[in-house]
Amino acid sequence: MTSSAARASVSMSLGVAAAVSLYGISFGALAVASGLDFWQAQVLSLFMFSGGSQFAVIGLAATGAPGVSIVTAAGLLGVRNGLYAVRISSVVGPGFWKRLLAGHWTIDESTAVAIAQTEPRAQRIGFWLTGAAIFVGWNAMTAAGAILGDALGDPRMWGLDAAAAAAFLGLLWPRIQSRQPAAVAAVAAVITVLTVPTAPAGLPVLIAAGAGIVMALLAERRHA
Repeated sequence: MTSSAARASVSMSLGVAAAVSLYGISFGALAVASGLDFWQAQVLSLFMFSGGSQFAVIGLAATGAPGVSIVTAAGLLGVRNGLYAVRISSVVGPGFWKRLLAGHWTIDESTAVAIAQTEPRAQRIGFWLTGAAIFVGWNAMTAAGAILGDALGDPRMWGLDAAAAAAFLGLLWPRIQSRQPAAVAAVAAVITVLTVPTAPAGLPVLIAAGAGIVMALLAERRHA
């Protein structure tokens, strides 16, 4: 692996981690505002460690939704991480404890940074460094948001609600270099916009992912 590839992987990992970790302040503040105490918010970040699922939990809890609905919504949003694990398995490699930790750190950002690299070792650096940096940063910022609470005001005023999405789009954009990825991205975006207002939390992303898989399979058949 070239040193430039390693530096690029490290730089991308730390940049994404910095942007996404700041979003943890928003989660901590909103968790406390939704009725959770400091330790409940922190446990969610430590053991669930999936931003979308965490926000679904506190959003539904704030509305008084039953526990079954909360668990179902969080579970649906977490399904995508299982799909990522299939793609990232070859990057992680063998070893029970290593795979166990990798399973906890397999999130949108660690997966995206890993597959953005072209060399195997750079992929491993991207996955592990992004996962570790976001885990530490997200939990630290969750604590800060929960402690500061109302002093922060509305987290959206600081643009924190868009930080994670912006970081992910920044990773996705360079990979849309031909008509097929652009078409898949466009269809997924349209499906998400149409289903978010009516479908349960977590379902739109699965529907969009399913559409992307179908499009890829059809394109592969035509190519064959």
